Amino acid sequence: MSVGLLAVVDDILTAALKASAKSAGVVIDDAAVTPQYVQGLSPARELHVVWRIALGSLFNKFVIIPLALLLSAFAPWVLPWLLILGGTYLCFEGAEKVTEWFGAHHATDETESRDERKLIFGAIRTDLILSTEIMLIALASLDPDFGIWMTLGALVVIGLGMTVLVYGAVALLVKIDDIGLSLMKNPARRVRRTGARIVASMPAAFRMIGIIGTVAMLWVGGHLVIVNLAETFWHGPYDVLHTVTQAIESAGAIVVWVTDTAMSAVFGLILGLIIVGIVFKISGMLKRNRTDVVAEEHPAPRV
Repeated sequence: MSVGLLAVVDDILTAALKASAKSAGVVIDDAAVTPQYVQGLSPARELHVVWRIALGSLFNKFVIIPLALLLSAFAPWVLPWLLILGGTYLCFEGAEKVTEWFGAHHATDETESRDERKLIFGAIRTDLILSTEIMLIALASLDPDFGIWMTLGALVVIGLGMTVLVYGAVALLVKIDDIGLSLMKNPARRVRRTGARIVASMPAAFRMIGIIGTVAMLWVGGHLVIVNLAETFWHGPYDVLHTVTQAIESAGAIVVWVTDTAMSAVFGLILGLIIVGIVFKISGMLKRNRTDVVAEEHPAPRV
């Protein structure tokens, strides 16, 4: 009995490891996107916020897993549409951050924009889309003859493993400046210098992480939309992407990957900017309507 159980566990772990490798790119994106949500918070609150986001990520995954199994069994045609919606949202978030680099301001109040609950909710919402892709890629990578319970077990292992990996790395990253400060108190001069270099490099490192996270949103979102549009009703963007990557196939896998990534990110940026423009237009109209209503209710006094 115990031998049979160990064999089942071994099969689940082996399948989970292989399926995890397929979604490694999205996992890296998840790790790159998350740290920007804790920038600007008090150091004492950083780990608390990361822990709350990690719990939200686990909740996301354990909602996604049964839904993904049910949909893949009874309504597989729904999955591409959900991924298109999720990808479009990532494109919107990425494009919104790009416009902020060029001076656009989307938050009406700086205190409101750093509100912990809103930051956590925003991070969990973004994680929901990335986690959905991770779990769907993993599900597609598992053997169809694996069986429902073995598949469920493998997905649970992947969900737990990915969450620990991503948010463990994020927690280490956001506290590395504290490690540097601790090293600066060391009696050894070389260790103090190392700590000072770590502390001095962190602002630039976080800026770079913010840029990587934004590009990751655009890349993953654009790629999600391109691939799933091809599975629904429009092959155009995918055909262009496929034609270009096939043309440079002889240049090597790295060049193909970089080209695929760049084209997906550009597509994601264009789509995201369109959505940002629409949202700005609608929010501007609503703001004008509210202003008109207030003006009618409280007319200016006559002189």
